[in-house]
This record gives sequence, C-alpha cells and structure tokens, in this order.
Amino acid sequence: MEIERILRRSISVAVWIAALAAQIASEAWSQPAWRPDKAVEVITSSAAGGSNDQVARVMQKILQDEKLLTVPINVINKPGGNQTLAPAYLSQHAADPHYLFLANTNLLANHIAGVTPMNFSDFTPISVLLIEHSVFTVRADSPIKNLRDLFERLKADPASMSIGVVSRGGTNYLTLYLAAKSAGVDPRKLKTVVFKTNAESMTSMVGGHLQMVASSVSSALPQVRAGNARMLAIAAPRRMTGALAEVPTLGEQGVEVSLASWRAIFGSKGMTPTQVAFWEGALARMAATDEWKKQLEGHHWAGHFLRSGDMAKYMEHQYNVNKAVMAELGLAK
Repeated sequence: MEIERILRRSISVAVWIAALAAQIASEAWSQPAWRPDKAVEVITSSAAGGSNDQVARVMQKILQDEKLLTVPINVINKPGGNQTLAPAYLSQHAADPHYLFLANTNLLANHIAGVTPMNFSDFTPISVLLIEHSVFTVRADSPIKNLRDLFERLKADPASMSIGVVSRGGTNYLTLYLAAKSAGVDPRKLKTVVFKTNAESMTSMVGGHLQMVASSVSSALPQVRAGNARMLAIAAPRRMTGALAEVPTLGEQGVEVSLASWRAIFGSKGMTPTQVAFWEGALARMAATDEWKKQLEGHHWAGHFLRSGDMAKYMEHQYNVNKAVMAELGLAK
C-alpha cells in the first residue's frame, strides 16, 4: 500500500510538473514577437532624388500603406564622403533595430579601395531587394550617337570628355572602366568627375558641364523622358522593355561587361535573431505586393529578393568579384 501511495503521489507530481511546463511554454509562445516600438529610420547615402533615395521612398510608402509597420518610418539622407556618411551614421546605433541602411555596391567598393575600414561584415544583413543596371547617357544634341562614336573619340583622346560618376569604384564607375578597356581605351586616362548623386551629375550634363554620365537607369530616365538626354547603352544581359526598349545593350555593341548594382538593407551590428526575423518578414511581404512589382517595372529595377542568410553569402561573392575587378584597375588597396 505504501508503495502504491508513493507511486500515486509521484504520478501526481509528474502530472503537475508537466502541466506547469505546458503552461510556461504556452505563455512563452503567446508572447508577441519583437516589433518596432518607436519611429524607424531608413538611411540612404544619396540626397533627395538620388537612386538610393528613390528606392527608400518606395519602401517607405509601401510599408506604411500596407500597414506592415505600426510606427512611423522616415527616410534619412546622408550624402557625401564618397557614400561613407550613411554607414558611419548607422554604426552609431549599434544593436538598435530601429535603424536600417539602404546600401549599394559602394559599401564594398569603399572598403576595397581603402576609403573606409567599414565593410559589409560590420553590419547585420537583412535582405537584398533589387538590382539596377548601369547606363551611359549623353545630351540629346550630342554628336555621339552610339558606343562606336564614343570609343573612337576616347581612343583619340581619353581625356577629351568629362564623364560624371557618383563614386570611384562603384558599379557604374567599374562598368565604364571595363567597357573602355574592352574597347581598347586606357581607363586610367579617362576624365571622371565625382558627384554626390547621379541626379546631380545628370543635371550638370544637361547644363553642358559634362559630355556623358555613367549612372543608374532610374537617375537617367527623368532627363531622357524630358527630351534632354539620350542613352547610348545599358549594361543589362538583354534589352529592357517599355521606355528602354530602344536602348541597345553593351553586348549588342561588342562590349561584354556584367556587374550587378544591387540595393540591400542592412541593420546595425548586434541585432537579435528575432529582430532580423521581423524585418525579413516585413520586407518579404513588401516585395510580394502588387505595388512593389509595379514600382520595379516603372523604375526598370530587377527584383532580386534574398533573406538574411542568403544575403550574407551573396555579399561575400560580390565583394570578391568587385575586389578582383578593382585590383585589375589598380583601385584596390
């Protein structure tokens, strides 16, 4: 009898422990996952109207309109410093998931060139959003009609044209240099002028201060649509559609260059897995909306959504590719 009483008591205790554990687990699972509890800042390295700013504004609108965030979201422009001010600002907010950085390939290029010690590994990868192609654009009344005209002039005198770029070592810059090299022009002798944003370089070209701009598609389109500029070539694997249907690719004109100009979201260093998961989920839902797809098509962006784990691998690969190209051009430190 005593043994049976002990067994019954042991079973009761075991049942009570199991019930308590189940209650604790249930309460833990019912706790809300992390979500922002104050205003969110999306930091860009371009001024208002720049290519990064355009992506950030689209993000801001969709996240708000689709109610994917319950707190305000603000776009913070930090141009200048060869696009080093934006990541420096993010690094001041370590482990704070309310700060996001919309980055492009200059984050890698600046580290490779020794402009800054900050690298992609100093931040938390959240997601890759899209890819944008580079274009070469001249004034509408330019005597240069195609790449043959362009490179014949540059072969005769590589410094005869002032060419606008945003960052030495950025994708647009590297595309220009590789295209020139492919055509037999010494890229080190080109006369390039660095601007804070592609939009500023386009304005300068239309004003007659530059002869060509190597930029993102979205920055060139407004001046092209206004009749002030013409695109000579686009660095895409195939012809685009819509407003770009008549723009020949580099490959069509005998120049084989393939570099990816991505836009991606980083968080500050020290974010927790639950914080990363929230932003991954919010941005994945944003990328699945009809409005995002409409904006991709309207800006001629190529959707290329990657989550945090895949983004980290992608950044490593992109870093190695850019480093190899920049080393070849004598730009790597």
